[in-house]
Formats: sequence, structure tokens, C-alpha cells
Amino acid sequence: MAIFFPLEQGLLSCDLNSVKLLPMIQETGTISINTENIFPIIKKFLYSDHEIFLRELVSNAVDASQKIKRLGSSGHYKQELGDLRVKISVDAKAKTITVSDSGIGMTAEEIKKYINQIAFSGATEFMEKFKEAQDANEIIGRFGLGFYSAFMVADKVEIQSLSYQDGAEPATWICDGSTSFEITEGTRTERGTDVILYINEESEEFLQEHRISEILNKYAKFLPVPVQFGTKKESVPNGEDKDGKPKYKTVEVDNIVNNTHPIWTKAPADLKDDDYLDFYRELYPFSEEPLFWIHLNVDFPFHLTGVLYFPKLKNDFEIQKNKIKLFSRQVFITDEVKDIVPEFLMLLHGVIDSPDIPLNVSRSFLQADSTEARMRSQCSGVNCELSNAIKSTTSTSSPAVRSAPLRVGRLTPASSLLVAMVPPVVTTTRRPMGEIIPHCD
Repeated sequence: MAIFFPLEQGLLSCDLNSVKLLPMIQETGTISINTENIFPIIKKFLYSDHEIFLRELVSNAVDASQKIKRLGSSGHYKQELGDLRVKISVDAKAKTITVSDSGIGMTAEEIKKYINQIAFSGATEFMEKFKEAQDANEIIGRFGLGFYSAFMVADKVEIQSLSYQDGAEPATWICDGSTSFEITEGTRTERGTDVILYINEESEEFLQEHRISEILNKYAKFLPVPVQFGTKKESVPNGEDKDGKPKYKTVEVDNIVNNTHPIWTKAPADLKDDDYLDFYRELYPFSEEPLFWIHLNVDFPFHLTGVLYFPKLKNDFEIQKNKIKLFSRQVFITDEVKDIVPEFLMLLHGVIDSPDIPLNVSRSFLQADSTEARMRSQCSGVNCELSNAIKSTTSTSSPAVRSAPLRVGRLTPASSLLVAMVPPVVTTTRRPMGEIIPHCD
């Protein structure tokens, strides 16, 4: 059989019977990633909101502070820890934002290892190395990408760092957003790290103090290490006047933006009703007091803590969604919790915190997996516990306290009607030997 191919000089004849097919060559290798191509993707498209850069950098600074605390508590670091607060400062004239910590610090070699290697998580390596340290899992970072969010808003990023290690020399790292960097001798004289962002023209909104305050209030409100942003004025007692009445004076104090020990991190037995009400006012300052609340404390099959409140309902009742805030290790993630909280519980307010939350790589959204489904089931069990607690109480003032994983507070007879609006579900508890048994009275 012959095939003819047209050419300018005529026709080319090819006899298929004489064509030999070459055998396929088997080959193995590794996929090559060009950083010049992937770096712009990380900078521009990894995060949906540019404001997240501050959450990531502050979280890194908190991690550095947590690490030095772990080293101190485990005996690996024997010097004074000092003030471990994280500080944020803005210089509108120089167009810079600086995030400073007094944490573990880095040597020049560690900067090359942790900063220059994209997606290399120093937090994961630290937890593996010091896994015997108490509460090592409180370290926030996981993916090794958060630092690069700085380039979403900055033309240039500078690091000044001094490691906690004896004899360490300070180091400076500078990068203009390309894949090139410069490491030189640093100027920092105390343990810790400064990350200095030279803000680009498109992101100058972040040089406004009220904008920074807004972001910190959203993402850093309950971080476990004090976070300072500037100063504020407070009135303090200043003796008495001639009539014996107290006098006050205005002083300038450090502005600590976060509550490092929110109530969901505490044992329910250590809390009073006023503690829960104060926390509710902190979350929703313009809302009426809730009817009752539940304190979640689950450690199987995943770790989950939180406090959920049942708000007062009005005649024009309409479920207000986005009132439950989702945290991971005290870092705010999202208020879109429909994937783990059933629709019929969306009228509740409050917080849920879990280190086991399946997050996507930007830590901005939930990643669908089996853990998400189990969390949804556990949250569904809240309604059953409420029903059981209501049946067990006849008092209008005494809270019904149930065993872990839930504490229900300040129930009233009217609560029965409210919970009746929610369909019954099945929850689970653990026997001492770990057997799971469903129950719903």
C-alpha cells in the first residue's frame, strides 16, 4: 500500500509495507519546576485577599515566639526569654510595614534553608525535631508558603534576624520579588526577627493605621502571643479631689490588640457565667445577651474546642449566617462554616477552633475530606446535648453542667421551645475504654 504526499516538485510516494516503527523507550525521571515561573503564581494567585499578608507574617512571628518558649520549657534554651510580644509598626513616609518578634531568630544558613526554599515548612521540621516538647502542636505554620504573601503588597522585602544560638551572627536578607536575593551581615543586636515590607504603589492602603488595626482585629484577635500595634490612651486613677472623689489622668500605654487566653482555651470548671457573657460581648458588642451557651471540648476522633451561643430571637426572626467564626490554633480562618456546621445550627453564634481543620494551602478555605464530614457530625450532636440538658433542669437560673465534651450554661424553660425548632440528631460519647456509643434521650 502506498501513500502520496504533495510537494512543490511533485508527489512523494511512501510504501507503508516498508515502514518500520521504532519501539517506545521507557524512561523515568523527576518533574522540573522553574521557580521563575511558579514564583509569580505564588505571589499573585495563592491568596484571594491581599490583606492576608499580615495574618501570615504575624502568624510566623507568633510561631517564632512559641518556638523559643518550647525550647525554654524543654531545657534547650537556658537564657531569659524576655518580652515575647510581636510588634507591628507602620512608617507611612518611608512606605514600610515592619513585623518584629523576639523569637527563635535565624542564622544566614537558616535563612537560606527556610526562606529560599519555597514550600519548606520550618514549623513542621521544628515539631518533628522537638516533638517531645509540651504543646509543640500549637505551632501555626504548616505549608511553608505564608512568608511569600508579603510580595503581594511589597516591591521589596527585607529580613533582619539574629538566632538564639550561642555565637550566632546577625544576618540580612533582601529580595525584590524576583528569584534573586542578597544575604549580608545584619544589624540586629537582640534575638529575633524583623520583616520589613517596602509597600508597592497599588497597596498603599495598608499604610493607613486604621486599615492595619482592622486586619489585626479580624485575624489576630485571639493569637496566643501578645501582639502590639502602636499605643493608645487610657484613663487611670490619680488620687482624689478635695471632695474625696476619685480623680483620673490620661496616660499613653502599649496597644495590645489581642486576648491571648480566650475562654474556649480554658476548662469550663474554671469559668463563670459572667466570663461567657463578657466573651459574647467581645465577639458581638452590639448584640443582646444570649439565652444560653455550650462549651465544646472534643478530643476524639479529632481535637475541637469552642463556645456556641443561642441568641435571643425576635418576632422578625431570620437566621443570621456567618455568625460562627472558625479558628485554627487561635488564628481566624473564616466565618463560612456551612461545610462543618449543619444548616439547622446556623442560627448559633460563637467560635469553633480545631488544629485538625482541613485547610487549603492558603489557609483561607476548608479543604473537603473525611475530617470535615466528622466535624459536621460532631457539631450536629450539639442539638441532642441541648435537648438532654433542658430535660434535666427545672431551674430558671442554675446552669445544667454536663460532662465533657459539652457544658451547657444558663438554661431556662423557654429554651425548650427554641431547641424544638431544631430537628433531633444523634451524637456520640466515649466510654472509659474508648468505645463509641450513640445516645439521644
